[in-house]
Amino acid sequence: MREEAIDLAVLGAGPAGMGAAIAAGGLGLSVRVFDEAERPGGQVYRALPPAFRVTDRASLGPDFAAGEALRGRFAASGAVLMAGHRVWNVATGFVVDTAAGGSLFRWRARGVIAATGAMERILPFAGWTTPGVIGLAAATILLKAQQMLPGRRTVVAGVGPLLYAVAASILKGGGQVAAVVDAASLGEWLSALPAMASRTDLLRRGAAWQLKIRRAGVPMLYRHAVRSVAGEGSVSAVTAGPVDAEGHPVAGAERRFEADSLAVGHGLIPGTEVTRLLRARHDYISDRGGWVAAHDADGRTSVARLYVAGDGAGIAGAAAAEHSGTLAGLAAAHDLGALDGAAHAAASSHARAAWRKADRFGAAMAHMMRARPGLLDAATPGTVICRCEDVTRAQVDEMIAKGAATLNQLKSWTRCGMGPCQGRICADAAATLIAARTGDREAVGQHTARLPLRPLPIAPLVEGFDYEAEVAPPLLVPV
Repeated sequence: MREEAIDLAVLGAGPAGMGAAIAAGGLGLSVRVFDEAERPGGQVYRALPPAFRVTDRASLGPDFAAGEALRGRFAASGAVLMAGHRVWNVATGFVVDTAAGGSLFRWRARGVIAATGAMERILPFAGWTTPGVIGLAAATILLKAQQMLPGRRTVVAGVGPLLYAVAASILKGGGQVAAVVDAASLGEWLSALPAMASRTDLLRRGAAWQLKIRRAGVPMLYRHAVRSVAGEGSVSAVTAGPVDAEGHPVAGAERRFEADSLAVGHGLIPGTEVTRLLRARHDYISDRGGWVAAHDADGRTSVARLYVAGDGAGIAGAAAAEHSGTLAGLAAAHDLGALDGAAHAAASSHARAAWRKADRFGAAMAHMMRARPGLLDAATPGTVICRCEDVTRAQVDEMIAKGAATLNQLKSWTRCGMGPCQGRICADAAATLIAARTGDREAVGQHTARLPLRPLPIAPLVEGFDYEAEVAPPLLVPV
């Protein structure tokens, strides 16, 4: 195992991670940025595969252009990208373990910035495990990075701006959108306009998406949600019905749409695996996606020299993520002795003003994507809640009725959250079901973080290990 001492480890090479590296990389610190992808960019600024030949870059949209510009600044920052490195453990004392190319690496850092982004929230409903049902984020990856459609005819459902971005991108790519099903009301969108006006560029982009969808004659159902998906081996139809502000079904006509795919997402959840593993204090803030590591205005957490930035510090969007990364990078540089107090204050003032402007827009979108617990009413007793361990809603409800009051307790009794994804997919749904009985979402808690943070091949872990020499006892030969 290769070991190296560094000043600062940045976990994640999305806009927050790149912002942090740009801020700290030119100040004499040894900065390493770790990401599983081969090129920086994260989800929003995801780079195209190297084999793709782009003849018209303008056609790829403003996110691609912004990502390319940020990648250029990052490349000139002095920070080193450790591409293809999977961070599978971060131990006390900031020992960062990564795996890449079949080998293990250990990095001993003086400080860590967790720029780990967010996970998509998908609350289960009848038929959500049918092949052809994918998340809005997965659809975005197909459309942006692979230039592929999720299906020939797609229903786009859920809540938040990604709903309309995906629908417009499908139409741009030549696909059909059977319907857009939005759990938010048109009134909610209109009430967000004052905050959205802080970013007129994004507001114009959203208006262009809406115009494209309406011109295509796509049915747009506000304050509706998916009730069920039909199809044996693949999606054949999607049924949607009206809901209230919290997602509970209400009286009204249901609509059935013939389709071969469904792209669905119910908002974003901050990625907190690293900060939980390092025992930082967390707060539950529904309007920021749920659990977030408690932090100050510069991203400092309750653990000295551990910082958070981007959507992992609370959902606020890509624009705000870059500026929060800059603030965390400058704070780390100051705390590690590379930037004095006056220089830190001067350097961070511009980033703080830019962050406030971007965060106003991001906060409005995060509120739109807040958890709507009533959406789980569409999960029948036989609906799978935990896909890794095949745990159904009936099993979860039974254990809750018997007294399971926390996520960890439910995991012990049902194995819900014990699979390879470590609860990333099922935790929010399971916690929502518990809270519906206990009435206290915060008391339900989080799953205890455990390593490996990501699935890891066993081969690198046992490389060079000789079982016969180190474990097996000597053979006893009878006399």
